[in-house]
Amino acid sequence: MKKQLPIFVEKDEDGFYVVECPVFEGCYSQGKTLDQALKNIRVVIKLVLEEKSNLNIFKSYHPQELSLHTISL
Repeated sequence: MKKQLPIFVEKDEDGFYVVECPVFEGCYSQGKTLDQALKNIRVVIKLVLEEKSNLNIFKSYHPQELSLHTISL
């Protein structure tokens, strides 16, 4: 079952890319390059999906629309 999941990517102060999938609690990874960070989050998501509760979340995840907004403080 293929499904698109949202991820957030942020470059931290040390130059690493930190990636998070907000669909699953605590689902994050990092990498020295963006490509490595994206590969790493795929591995993490596959591991997360081994838990039945997360697999159920994945199966029931059907967003109608996604958007990203930022605010300045």
